[in-house]
This record gives sequence, C-alpha cells and structure tokens, in this order.
Amino acid sequence: MPYILIERQERVAVVTINDPERRNALNLDLNEELITAFDELERDDGIGAIVVTGTPPAFCAGADLSRLGSAHREGLEAIYRGFLRVSEASKPTVAAVNGAAVGAGMNLALACDLRLAAPSARFDTRFLDLGLHPGGGHTWMMRRILGPQATMATVLFGQALDGAEAERVGLVWRCVEDDSLIETAIAMAGRAASGPHQLVPQIKATIQTMAGVATHTEAVQVELGPQVWSLNQPDFAERIAALQQRISGSR
Repeated sequence: MPYILIERQERVAVVTINDPERRNALNLDLNEELITAFDELERDDGIGAIVVTGTPPAFCAGADLSRLGSAHREGLEAIYRGFLRVSEASKPTVAAVNGAAVGAGMNLALACDLRLAAPSARFDTRFLDLGLHPGGGHTWMMRRILGPQATMATVLFGQALDGAEAERVGLVWRCVEDDSLIETAIAMAGRAASGPHQLVPQIKATIQTMAGVATHTEAVQVELGPQVWSLNQPDFAERIAALQQRISGSR
C-alpha cells in the first residue's frame, strides 16, 4: 500500500497522505514518497496546483519519532524533509485539513500556501504536552500566519483549535463542511491552476519575497521586473485579445 496517493483532476493534483492505521503520521519512508510525488508534480506542466490532504480519520497526526536513532539532530532533519519539500513547491498548494493535524502534521498544513479545514479538523501543536521543543520552523510559521498572541495561545498555552476556531483566528482561510472540503479545495486550486503556467509560480515567488520588503517603494521595484516580463508573454496578448472580443460582443 503506497503512503502517498495522487489523483489528477484536470490541472489540479490531489496528494493524499495514506497511512490511516497510524493516523498518517510522518515517517522516513512516507517522507520519501511525498518528496518524490512533489518532484514529479513540479515537473508536470499539466498540473498547475496541488491539494494536500489525508486519508480519514486524520490529516496528519504528527511524526513517528521512534526511528530517530542516536543521532537526534540528523533524525529530526530527516523528518522535516517531507513538509519542507511542500513549502518549497513552486506551484500553489492548498491543505484540505479533514481531521487531526498535530505537531509535525500542523507543519505540513502550515507549509501549504492556503489552508481549508472541515469542522472536524483539530489543530494541536502538542509539543509542550510531549515535553518536546517545537521544531521544523513551527513557531516561525505560526507567528508569521497568526501573530504573537495566537501563537503563544496555541504553542505555549496549549489551545487546540477546531475548524471554526482556526478560521476565526486566521489559521485557515475557510471552514468548509466535511463532505464538500475536497471539492472546495480542488475548485480553489483550480482557479490558481487556470493561470499561465509560467506566470503562477512567478506570482507565488513574489508574494513570498515580499516578507522581507520594508517599504512600498521597494515593493514597486520588486514587482516591476516580473510585471514587464509578463507583458511580453504570449499569454498576456491572448487574454487581452479575448477580453476585448468579449467586451465588443456585449455591446
């Protein structure tokens, strides 16, 4: 049984973590399959966006730390490789969180560009309960997304969040009913995937770059080069011509 399932729906790939007996906990073999899957999908020009989810009943219930061995630093870094590969994807990614996302499983969701959650989702950092310091960039991702207070509440004060609470604090974009979660995630991913296949990763990269930009003036310059490049692409000319034709036809 593969740890990673891939389903293609037009230009969207749905990547499912598939180890339900262990509630989709990350292990080294699963990580290798996840990395291979993302490498394959990044090379596929027919795929424009990726949805990440888990086989029920969990999204991803953390990491399997039983195989760290004596070299703890290297073992932890090996565990990180899976969700770090997701965070490095050039194509847009959507996490469809359909159950428990715990510890490193939260990192997997945080590594995606956008998160949707079912009401049955549960976001639980749980590091403190285990007597374990957060890792894999967990506190950095949480603070960047939630700000300091909500990060303190979840990581240090142990506040677990269901889907509705996660939407309220901004951890997820929307809380979506369980039976329509994947459909909604695919529809949102499809909107990004419908853009020109060279332009979409460029826009994603620019948004990520803006995290280190301090002023509006600097931001204008960061965007200027890619915007000029896009003006000279055939996709822009074709889409402007189609828009003009629609406007003319509506008169």
